[in-house]
Amino acid sequence: MTTETRGAGQDLFIKSMPFIFVFLWSTGFIGAKLGLPYVEPMTFLAIRFVACAFLMIPVVLFTRTRWPNNFADWAHIAVAGLLMHGGYLGFVFWSIAEGVPAGTSAVIAGVQPLIVAALAGLFLSEKVTLRQWVGLLLGLAGVFLVVLDKLDLGEGTIFGMSLSFIALLSIAFGTLYQKRFCSSMDLKSGNFIQYSVAALYFVVVAYMFETREIIWCMDLIIALTWLIVVLSLGAVTLLYILLRKGAAASVSSLFFLVPPSTAIVAYFLFDEVLGVTSLVGMGVTILGVALVNLNFAKSKHA
Repeated sequence: MTTETRGAGQDLFIKSMPFIFVFLWSTGFIGAKLGLPYVEPMTFLAIRFVACAFLMIPVVLFTRTRWPNNFADWAHIAVAGLLMHGGYLGFVFWSIAEGVPAGTSAVIAGVQPLIVAALAGLFLSEKVTLRQWVGLLLGLAGVFLVVLDKLDLGEGTIFGMSLSFIALLSIAFGTLYQKRFCSSMDLKSGNFIQYSVAALYFVVVAYMFETREIIWCMDLIIALTWLIVVLSLGAVTLLYILLRKGAAASVSSLFFLVPPSTAIVAYFLFDEVLGVTSLVGMGVTILGVALVNLNFAKSKHA
């Protein structure tokens, strides 16, 4: 293999990384759907994050890792982790456990970039353009079409859907908080701190409110292995590479592919079908997120 061939292959792999990352992110909803029939949601997440924290120990011990300088930085990283892992994943898993389809939960969570873009002007003094506001309104309209269609079909409940919206707000505020207070954190030590805090949170909540009964079976083992190794550790490692290669803007501009990616996988694995109204709603949501993210990507390259 010549140097030029190797270079072309490496370049192609780098360009495909954002798509791989988005696909891996979308499978988080699928893993939840696959494992939740056999374990309660907080117990599921407690196992996941305890494992993630332990697996991160050799990474932070045997590699060059920069730790926070003071208590305030530790606290900010922990709070961001509670919002993005404890709040977001906790309510997503609870929502799916209440019968909300994985694809619908993904559509609701997919509005996160729109909420962040709208609130960035208030919390981060960033300029929010007219295109972003139009995208926000389109995205929200699309989500409500999907939710109303699913409720009419008896798939999910108002309570379950509400949990997905709480998860949406949690990751939106978590993203803004992380950007405001944790933008300079070391990714390895920061993730270890956030995984550890999330593990403690889910263990406490599981012991307080759940029976912690686990039905061990192949589906649950596959779901846990996938979420721990491939998603929490593999996707994060891929994100490190993307950031190092300067491809973060590409990842942001492709997040609108997460809901349709989840819906396609959920169709083949769980026979989740989107009706005409839901498909229209998803299309409107994708258009809204695309307007915001493409505007963001354009400003990054300007």
